[in-house]
Amino acid sequence: MASTAPPILPITNSQTVPSAAPSSVESQAPIATPAFRLFINQISETVKNGLSQRRPWAELADRSALSKPESISDAAVRIRKNYSYFKVNYLTVATAIVGFSLVTHPFSLVFLLCLLASWLFLYLFRPSDQPIVVFGRTFSDRETLGCLILFSIFVIFLTDVGSVLVSALMVGVALICAHGAFRAPEDLFLDEQEPAATGFLSFLGGAASSAAPAVVAARG
Repeated sequence: MASTAPPILPITNSQTVPSAAPSSVESQAPIATPAFRLFINQISETVKNGLSQRRPWAELADRSALSKPESISDAAVRIRKNYSYFKVNYLTVATAIVGFSLVTHPFSLVFLLCLLASWLFLYLFRPSDQPIVVFGRTFSDRETLGCLILFSIFVIFLTDVGSVLVSALMVGVALICAHGAFRAPEDLFLDEQEPAATGFLSFLGGAASSAAPAVVAARG
């Protein structure tokens, strides 16, 4: 009876210790990677669906359709009609101008990427059961959100990022308005084509709504 008792304790201990190890390893995962991949896939699908509705670039650059507007009101009507028809092309041009401006200002690009990465990995896709610990101090979600807001204010208003973005957007809007005012819209089939062109205007709303489940899954 006494000789059979000692082997029981090592056997139970050897089975108990490995079973506790995986749970401790899983609880220390820093980022919900599947949720982040789902977010990227949904954003890319939204962009692809929007770009599929763009008009032919040759039609946008048709110089034979350019003419001087008769008045300011005529120019405003042309801008509205051309934007309804070429909205995807216009937004693509504006995005290209913003991207070119950021590439030619590398420090602003680095600051903006750091800001975006901070929001994604420190708040949006950080599991709620894994708080941020810096030098032994644990930061709550409210404190993390406050720090990110202050960092965003610093990056946008106290660096060149804000001025670069605003100037690039102003250039893009000026080019869109100039093209829309001087491009005669008489040959555009607005009544038939306008419903199909409305999809890309809802890009931000559609991307946000489609990415919301991924963010909720990561935060949960």
